[in-house]
Amino acid sequence: MFIDMSRGRLTLSPASGDLSAAQVSQLHFWGFAKGSDGNYLEPPDSSESRLLKIVSYCERENIPFTLSQESQEYLSRLQRKQIAFETMKQSARDYKEGRLDITKFKEFVNCLQRSVPRKLKDHQIKAAYHLCLLGNAANFSVPGSGKTAVILTAYNKFKTEGRVNFLFVIGPPSCFSPWITEFELTLGRKPQHKILAGGSLQERKSFYYSNVSDQTELILITYQTLNNDIDSIIRFFNQRGAFPFLVIDEAHYIKQSDGQWAKAALALSKSTDYKCVLTGTPLPRSYTDIFNLFDFLYPESCPIDEDAKIRIRINEDRKNISDIRESLNQAIGPLFYRVRKCDLGLIPPVFHDPVELPMNRHEGTIYRAIESKIRDYTKNDYLSNIELINILWRGRMMRLRQSVSNAKLLVSAIENYREELIDRHSELYDLICNYDKLEKPAKLQYLVQLATTFRKQKLKAIVWSHFVGTLKLITECLSDNGFYCKMIYGATPVEQTGMEIEETREQIRREFLDPSSGLDLLVANPAACGESISLHKTCFHAVYYDLSYNCGQYLQSLDRIHRVGGSETNQAHYHFLQYTNTIEQDIKNNLERKAQKMYEIIDEDYSIYSLDMTEEDEDFEAYKRLFLANHD
Repeated sequence: MFIDMSRGRLTLSPASGDLSAAQVSQLHFWGFAKGSDGNYLEPPDSSESRLLKIVSYCERENIPFTLSQESQEYLSRLQRKQIAFETMKQSARDYKEGRLDITKFKEFVNCLQRSVPRKLKDHQIKAAYHLCLLGNAANFSVPGSGKTAVILTAYNKFKTEGRVNFLFVIGPPSCFSPWITEFELTLGRKPQHKILAGGSLQERKSFYYSNVSDQTELILITYQTLNNDIDSIIRFFNQRGAFPFLVIDEAHYIKQSDGQWAKAALALSKSTDYKCVLTGTPLPRSYTDIFNLFDFLYPESCPIDEDAKIRIRINEDRKNISDIRESLNQAIGPLFYRVRKCDLGLIPPVFHDPVELPMNRHEGTIYRAIESKIRDYTKNDYLSNIELINILWRGRMMRLRQSVSNAKLLVSAIENYREELIDRHSELYDLICNYDKLEKPAKLQYLVQLATTFRKQKLKAIVWSHFVGTLKLITECLSDNGFYCKMIYGATPVEQTGMEIEETREQIRREFLDPSSGLDLLVANPAACGESISLHKTCFHAVYYDLSYNCGQYLQSLDRIHRVGGSETNQAHYHFLQYTNTIEQDIKNNLERKAQKMYEIIDEDYSIYSLDMTEEDEDFEAYKRLFLANHD
């Protein structure tokens, strides 16, 4: 067989009798197409390692072959790259297993002490050394471990050595402000930064097409903007004098192999030599979720090659988990660093026993009526249409959760839920509509007392609720009682929108963290404030006014006040307000069981573990547990 690269793509020209039927089938499996001339042409999206695979296959199958001059030169380059990659990978494996060059490590630490003003924790120094050792690596450390400071430390070293000259971060908008803040705290200088999100396409293009020497040091971009502008960004990366360090924050967003965001990130990855992916949840749903992360980091070397991916998919279907873990450990074990919660040296937080309160008269009447209605409706449910039943049960559970949060929420619409649980011509409906004129919720009254205690002790606190209407109720009540508080929820603009009339989330957060600002109470929902917002430097108390069954959001909210950089010396406190003999006890118990399971799983390197899950079935399962367990 003659192997040629002269036409820009790998072409295989077999002589008569060179290939058996099985070997032809293997070429087709790899995507080679047979042309009218009898030659086999590789697929257009092939990786550079395809030639290595073909040569290895021919040698293994005893297929005679010769290489064109172009193919021989190309193969030599690939082999040199492969040897360099394997050598680097072995160095990283030795490091993770404790076989390190002490002299070089001490030199690295001394370099950090001279050039990085921030005093890093031991686990951060070790993670930064791992990244500098590889140049391209993943950091799968738990939320709150200080991953941003690790990347900034490595970036500073690369920049000092002339290997990179700007940092390009892809992530959700909520991560932008922390990157800007952490840059100054870690490196001791304010970064000239540019946020690429929304706004004018023409303005963004003028930035991409300007001279890189005039560009800023820190560039932040959303996944959506990356996807929209990918061609211009690739050109920006490839211009003369551009040496980017490319980072993907919250990298689980590119886990889908056929997703547009993933395709854009993979296309860009080939335009830089230095990359890093960050996520505390590398395997949110499946072992295949990790494929894109390492394809992004090593587009040429493919540590998890196609054959390995197929084996992993088959083993996952067969539930051969130990085989999967062994495959992943061999392929990518040295290429990522992971810090566990137990490694952080934080003071264990205090989970105060829930404060269980009897409902006030009218809210108790409303809750019991809603619960009774649901039980009555359940008697007439039939499982012939499981999709409809699913919608009804979720909607009813939402109503029940609303009734222990803020009775007025019961008159608001729920998306996709059209059941008339409350008759609009009933006394119950009138009671709900006029509830705020009749009494204050018992939890709200207790919250005012608790806030008074915090104020006397000069403590800041965040109050969590899952409902916007409740957030507004809490904020209004606290303000009416003389407390200075502000609210963050989905409609609160983020920093990059450039809105001048409304305060951004980051402006509110900065004011809240300022010990002398007077803003000592923050009211927020986990969906808007549970990711990428750190409060742990001055806030040590969190009050849960209500809870949902979403354990992922719950754990993220816990981490807002229990993180590296404050929780080593200040203990986090969690307070829970609940109504006696209601759904709230089931929610809390369910969260505790799932949280314990997640904390056990997170200590393992290759386990399915998600903090970003929607948990759509949790309300459904809770409904069955609460309303069907004793139902004939």
